[in-house]
Amino acid sequence: MIRTTILFKNNVMPWMNLLLAGILSSSVLVSPVLAQSATSTTKPAAGGTPTRYQPNRFSGRAGAYYGVVWGVDSLSVKAVESGELIRFAWHVLNTDKAAPLNDKKVEPILLAPDAHVKLVIPSFEKVGQLRQTSTPEAGKSYWMAFSNPGRTVKRGDRVDVVIGRFKAEGLVVE
Repeated sequence: MIRTTILFKNNVMPWMNLLLAGILSSSVLVSPVLAQSATSTTKPAAGGTPTRYQPNRFSGRAGAYYGVVWGVDSLSVKAVESGELIRFAWHVLNTDKAAPLNDKKVEPILLAPDAHVKLVIPSFEKVGQLRQTSTPEAGKSYWMAFSNPGRTVKRGDRVDVVIGRFKAEGLVVE
């Protein structure tokens, strides 16, 4: 313990000496206690460190639904070509159930409720539509690309893909 003596000129306020001595001695006694309690707590997580966490594309029940009813899984929506295109991809489990997704007669659309837009698949003279329309095979992945003029749909947005009666809701754009 540190002993502190404070003298005022002519001892005008002797009670002040006692008060100051009490305050200083209590701070000397309290500071080791605070330091000890601070070291015994767990360290906080470092802020700003990168993480590999990615939000779920959709719930487990939704994934099971798409597999059982539509014969597809691994649905993904990604912004590609600097965001000018939005690519929707899926993996085929059952060819009969997944056939409507590759139907040429059906016009697919991508709805972005937050951005208030409806995207369609562009069609070019020499290339045709940016989608695969061949007969699906089990175990293979297929895709289609939606035009995103003005880059209104961005990474992290939730979108819905509608292909005829097929509708995948709440997919997160990667």
